[in-house]
Amino acid sequence: MSYSETSQVRRRLLGAATVWGLTAPWWAHAAPQGTFIERSLNRPVPGGVAVLDLGAGSQAPVVHFNGHRVLVIQDADQRWKAIVGLDLKTQPGSQSVSVQGQSAVTFQVGIKRYREQRITLKNKAHVNPDPQQQARFEREYEEQMQAYASFRTEGPSNVIFEKPVSGRLTSPFGLRRFFNGEERNPHSGLDFAAATGTAVKVPADGIVTIVADYFFNGKTVFVDHGQGLITMFCHLSAFDVRVGDSVRKGDIVARSGATGRATGPHLHWNVSLNHARVDPAIFIGAFQP
Repeated sequence: MSYSETSQVRRRLLGAATVWGLTAPWWAHAAPQGTFIERSLNRPVPGGVAVLDLGAGSQAPVVHFNGHRVLVIQDADQRWKAIVGLDLKTQPGSQSVSVQGQSAVTFQVGIKRYREQRITLKNKAHVNPDPQQQARFEREYEEQMQAYASFRTEGPSNVIFEKPVSGRLTSPFGLRRFFNGEERNPHSGLDFAAATGTAVKVPADGIVTIVADYFFNGKTVFVDHGQGLITMFCHLSAFDVRVGDSVRKGDIVARSGATGRATGPHLHWNVSLNHARVDPAIFIGAFQP
């Protein structure tokens, strides 16, 4: 199936989405029996997602990976699927999840190599912060890690997303980044070209957990979609939500900008599963092997 055909199917499925838990799962009426989630999201590489079949049953199995609880939902065939986030440090080869009351489920992680990106920043503090700035960053980092670690048993409303802005993709996930010649953490999200003030739309129902102005991220919004599925938007110019707000898929949560460590206006978008930052391109049908 071509990318355009996949996008058409995706739009039809999103348009047919129902309220979680009140009727059959939102993908059940349009997806090929038992295949849609796996075909759409199963990209088991470092920085990717593994979709694991847990069998049928009356209740969702409780699954953990690397000490964090995993998102579990029913597919169109009424079988439970674990959607496991694999961070960039995940080793290729055999991995396994623990399933409460059952045997562990083993799966294979493939190999993916990521490109390099070299960026020149005028603000030298965004490369080597002074002690006060470093202390600020560490406080802000801890706030974000706590938000990523959240696990609400409700939701998510959907796991197939539309792009948060309509701009083209610029910097992909996983790039090895060098700022002013010095290597820093790999790119943990996906960047979109977006002029300052562009509306940023949330890809699924959720609760806003962070609205803050951070040293590196600039103006930042976190949305908790349930079961450890968290999205983050940063380098924003303005906020349209407050902490504690409930949002629905498609709501505007912020406006794009160039705050924090940014060389120009754009949107940086993170997706996190079971406390692992994964490639957002997987969720919008734009993953590149």
